Amino acid sequence: MRALVLLLSFLFAVPCLANGYPERAIRMIVPYPAGGSTDILARAILQPLTEILGKPVIIDNKSGAGGIIGTTEAARATPDGYTIVFGNLGPNALNASLYKKLAYDPVRDFVPISKVVDVPFLLVTAPSTGISSVSDLIARGKKDPNALTYASVGQGSASHVTAELFRRQAGIEMQHIPYRGGAPATNDTLAGQVSVYFITPLEGMGQVQAGMLKSLGISTAERSPLFPDTPTINEALPGFQVVVWFGILAPAGTPPEIVARLNDAVTRAVATPSVQEALKKLGVEPKSSTPDAFAATIRADVDKWTKVVKEANITLD
Repeated sequence: MRALVLLLSFLFAVPCLANGYPERAIRMIVPYPAGGSTDILARAILQPLTEILGKPVIIDNKSGAGGIIGTTEAARATPDGYTIVFGNLGPNALNASLYKKLAYDPVRDFVPISKVVDVPFLLVTAPSTGISSVSDLIARGKKDPNALTYASVGQGSASHVTAELFRRQAGIEMQHIPYRGGAPATNDTLAGQVSVYFITPLEGMGQVQAGMLKSLGISTAERSPLFPDTPTINEALPGFQVVVWFGILAPAGTPPEIVARLNDAVTRAVATPSVQEALKKLGVEPKSSTPDAFAATIRADVDKWTKVVKEANITLD
């Protein structure tokens, strides 16, 4: 009888806790430095998320190892809804194929809450290169295998693997020039020291708008209303599509009722006019999702990038 009472107490404990959730502040780990792109996107939804949940959502920047340190801490946190992580394509999908020994499993160790934003790549070049379009770029690569180079923010980065995907789909050669971060990659692209660079609007929208960089194409499936004059890359290279998503996840084992509460809050926060305006000004697309849809996106990206990474023989171990 006592065992039955204990079992019933356990079964009803989680729903009761979820009904009163949250009862205290929620820690949102951002696995990158304060002031960086990921941090800026996370802070864009902070105030409305706090207001909707009725308790403070506090950002905890845990940077290092390309997002691995903070993501690992989130994976190991107590799954009670009071630690969440603002993840993205890199640590929560791409890393699964880049590291043979990763301290967490991007699929098994997290429960997705909701996407927050989709970030496209702009394929840019300096006007001085004379490259006029994606088709022109591909034609140059086919004519001379040694003619083209591309910048990235580092070995195994999203900009690196995206360029590799492009190169392979286009059937051309391009030499990889890795940099230690976006600033030097952008500077050398501006100077025409490299042929092209897959850059996010967060880094390059100002230079594109000022005419300092020419945007050859955007990596979305359809033309973006944020960049109406920029053709999609897949208009010249059918089937090419890359989106770097950012979203909120919780440790695996977080009760479904809490996941549902958080999903509702994030969805409402993303729909807030102030958030929509702030994110669109950055050149990115606000986009929430259901937990199931977000999980499907992560699984699809793990499969997609594992194939690219293996074919290109990219490793960070």
